Amino acid sequence: MPELGKYAIEVTSAYAVSILLLVGLVVLSLRRGRSVARALKNAEERHKNG
Repeated sequence: MPELGKYAIEVTSAYAVSILLLVGLVVLSLRRGRSVARALKNAEERHKNG
């Protein structure tokens, strides 16, 4: 890791927050995708049996 000098805490905390936000977005996207896929499957089954 490069020498960050007196801004080491600020830089590393900014990286940490950015990584946490990215991970959160990925998790939310995956959960939403599963939810939408489940809803689509249910709608297709209702249409097929309808």
